[in-house]
Amino acid sequence: MVELRALNKSYPTGDGRLHVLKDVDLDIAAGESVAIMGSSGSGKSTLLNVLGLLDRYDSGQYRLDGQNTAGLDERAAAARRSTTLGFVFQSFNLLAFKDAVENVALPLYYQGVGRSKRRQRARVALERMGLGDRLDHRPSQLSGGQKQRVAIARALVGDPRLILADEPTGALDSATSRDIMGVLEEVNAQGITLVVVTHEPDIAARCSRTIRLVDGRIA
Repeated sequence: MVELRALNKSYPTGDGRLHVLKDVDLDIAAGESVAIMGSSGSGKSTLLNVLGLLDRYDSGQYRLDGQNTAGLDERAAAARRSTTLGFVFQSFNLLAFKDAVENVALPLYYQGVGRSKRRQRARVALERMGLGDRLDHRPSQLSGGQKQRVAIARALVGDPRLILADEPTGALDSATSRDIMGVLEEVNAQGITLVVVTHEPDIAARCSRTIRLVDGRIA
């Protein structure tokens, strides 16, 4: 599903460049669940952004679902994101002025799905998350765990093959964190590849494999 070879990524700074990812080699098979751990500044979020086609890399190779990602312009990258990837974030990234159905349906809008069909698919995704009674609730009317379930429903509504989760339990208490990881495990059990960035060992332990980044390299 994911193949990285000698991948490098740096960012410009005031007096040069900051080399964040250094010759990263990584394979993630379809259907795997992988945790990425590392200290602050180790490159975890940068790696996730590269995997999610949100950041371009400087050199090396990244093949996603068998296809080379080199040279993708923003439009092509957005098309790949909408058909292959789903994202879950620590801060939920829900639109405050939209209800749960509208938040979940948003990725389908960008895929050109008609309003009636995207709302129906959003309702099904929310019911799958146990939120059938929260369809018309806005984020301010939901608990942290419910917001993250809405975010997972949004990630799944486009039928992705890979879910990228950046500290998905970081804003939740321990009981709710276990609940959300249970939901992600169920998603993974259905054959969707799962990559979770986390600083919590107990969350990482629930994935089938843990990758540790140290100063931009896989330890």
